[in-house]
Amino acid sequence: MSGEAPVIGWERRVLLRHYLEQGLTVTEMARELGISRQTVYRWLRSGELDRDVGDVRYGPRPPVPTKLDPYKGIIRERLDAYPELTAVRLLAEIRAAGYLGGYTQLKEYVRTVRPRPPEEPEVRFETAPGVQAQVDFAHFRFPWGRRYALLVVLGFSRLLWLRFYRRQDMRTLIRKLEAAFGFFGGVPREVLFDPMKSVILRDLWPEGGRLIENAEFLRFCADWGFRPRACRPYRAKTKGKVERPIRYVRRSLVYGREFAGDADLNAQAEWWLGRVANVRVHGTTGERPTCRFEREERAALGPLAHRPYHSLALPAEVRSEPRARRLASGSVPPVDVERRPLAVYARIAGGVR
Repeated sequence: MSGEAPVIGWERRVLLRHYLEQGLTVTEMARELGISRQTVYRWLRSGELDRDVGDVRYGPRPPVPTKLDPYKGIIRERLDAYPELTAVRLLAEIRAAGYLGGYTQLKEYVRTVRPRPPEEPEVRFETAPGVQAQVDFAHFRFPWGRRYALLVVLGFSRLLWLRFYRRQDMRTLIRKLEAAFGFFGGVPREVLFDPMKSVILRDLWPEGGRLIENAEFLRFCADWGFRPRACRPYRAKTKGKVERPIRYVRRSLVYGREFAGDADLNAQAEWWLGRVANVRVHGTTGERPTCRFEREERAALGPLAHRPYHSLALPAEVRSEPRARRLASGSVPPVDVERRPLAVYARIAGGVR
């Protein structure tokens, strides 16, 4: 995207600073901002993030005359008649007409003026009530460490469930999917995932094969009565109903808020789901997810399992020993310390910031 302006707008600069603090990679930041990775690299190298808001230049730079200017009319005329002409072919033609400049500026100009066929309208894939849910993990960095958000969204109503966890493993996925189904009060017929290793062991599509699914996870799916489906990697349109809420969570829930730790983080997430995310008018459906869910989707969900899934393959969950036994054995119990900003402690204690 070499045609993008090197100056960052105020809102994008603030978001980019936030994403850097959250520990996102350049690829993730580019996807969140809707720009190329090269643009993010250029912004980071140029020092744009260190500029004050008042220094932002909102107007375009005045045009600088180039050797190509006298030949732009010829280029546009040729491209109007033959839109697929290459820049190399056009260079030969305008050099025959007297052009003495280089190839690079011609290539950049051709990229901006080449006629493009109109984009086909995107046909949004919708599902009937109770048919599908979409699942994804997203990572966030907080002062006390990295946490993973598990998002589950019902495809028809867009009702969203969200919790933050320390790990991104199969045990977490199984237990928290059960919690999500409990929140919905039922189970959809299928659940769409990224090919994460908890679900997919190997992806043989590039070799003309198929996905090799995790047998333990398949047993869990059978126990709860839904079919797992895996979408191709980096196919946001396939799983867009949950990819877009990840961006929404970053901007609406996490950005600009302070959290006192994991318990406070999940408490605020629960409040946000009930008071903001699930009661707003959704941009695609034009309805509140809760209303759409209660009216048409709740009754279409399958029944919940009678009990939590019991795995014979996963190692048993580690439970802490009684304090007396730990002291008798001479072991020192681990202490989990959550690092928090001093302002948070002052606010909790009722002190002055």
